[in-house]
Amino acid sequence: MSTQDFSTTLLVEQTPAEVFNAINNVRAWWFGEIDGSTDKLNDEFTYRYQTFHYTKQKLTEVIPNKKIVWLVTESNLSFVEDKNEWTGTKIIFDITKKDNKTEVRFTHHGLVPKSECYNECSNAWSNIISYNLYKLITKKEKAEKFISI
Repeated sequence: MSTQDFSTTLLVEQTPAEVFNAINNVRAWWFGEIDGSTDKLNDEFTYRYQTFHYTKQKLTEVIPNKKIVWLVTESNLSFVEDKNEWTGTKIIFDITKKDNKTEVRFTHHGLVPKSECYNECSNAWSNIISYNLYKLITKKEKAEKFISI
């Protein structure tokens, strides 16, 4: 079954537990203002970057070392006409063991090519996942710069 939802994959040497813990440490890899808890089922947190991006996420699925799902319950993206474009979308992290490595499949379910922010948002997610999250997982280093979404 094919999907048009934006997705990208990382393959790292760290264990699924290390990857899971890094993803849940949202403040260390998603640069901006984050308020609320980000690591347990039903936790809710907001993300804000200046006036450009505001979202509220609820953790709707948390399977230790395997999967994390955030439901975007509110959004306000100032750089697109439909400011609430992300509302109702899901941000999914699937974690699987692959031989001696761990694969992270990131999917933003609902971020599809017909979305107004698809090009800019998918580009930003690619950078955030492949640089900020990768660096946190592999080197235990926090994000040092903003990569726009």
